[in-house]
Amino acid sequence: MLVNTFLHIPGVGEATEKRLWENQIFCWEDFLSQPLASRLTGSRFSYIRNYIHYSKRNLHNIQFFKALLAHEEMWRLFEQFQHQAVYLDIETTGLYGAQDDITVIGLYDGEQTQTFIHGVNLEQFKSAIKDYQLIITFNGSCFDLPFIEAYFKDVRFGQAHIDLRFLLKRLGYSGGLKSIEQQLGICREEDLKGLNGYDAVLLWQRYLKGDKAALKRLVRYNTEDIVNLKTLMRIAYKQMRQRCFPCN
Repeated sequence: MLVNTFLHIPGVGEATEKRLWENQIFCWEDFLSQPLASRLTGSRFSYIRNYIHYSKRNLHNIQFFKALLAHEEMWRLFEQFQHQAVYLDIETTGLYGAQDDITVIGLYDGEQTQTFIHGVNLEQFKSAIKDYQLIITFNGSCFDLPFIEAYFKDVRFGQAHIDLRFLLKRLGYSGGLKSIEQQLGICREEDLKGLNGYDAVLLWQRYLKGDKAALKRLVRYNTEDIVNLKTLMRIAYKQMRQRCFPCN
């Protein structure tokens, strides 16, 4: 989808991008090769052409596109950069990173999971997250990422970020993560069904009292969150592409 995108070019809006697609200019190469492009854009042809050349040279530089795309269009980065992506979710003792604790951070790169636990290896998260260029969360822009930054103080996220809560809302899916999973037919392990963030707090409290099984269940709960984010991202990407792009 990235090479089909013109929205990142300053001055090009949805109407212009749609007009290009409607005239069979589906990707950057089409724009460069079809004479029709120069007539479509008039005096802006050279400007857009130059930006396309910049884009081609930066095709593997996610920061180039992060700086140019609106936040709600970051989903277009997914296919190109999915192998540099990580799915992230946290569990906490409360809602405020400056006064509450992070109990668990889960990372999933699409193949392997990493779990960082308070009092065990939580500090290792700070170096682990640097390996990724694209972060994918559910409601991470409102909760997970600002909570982590407030908690650690020396962590600042410079990566591109796709927040599935808002992407899925554009597609008509409302509610929390568990509700949307059910709407899309994504199932959880039987003993984890119905658990929510408050239950995660209670599991941590039980662990602090010596219940090691509670920690194992909390980690499994967090792991299902991050693994299911990959499924949701693939669904959302496919549906958004089908919705906005005429050539599928």
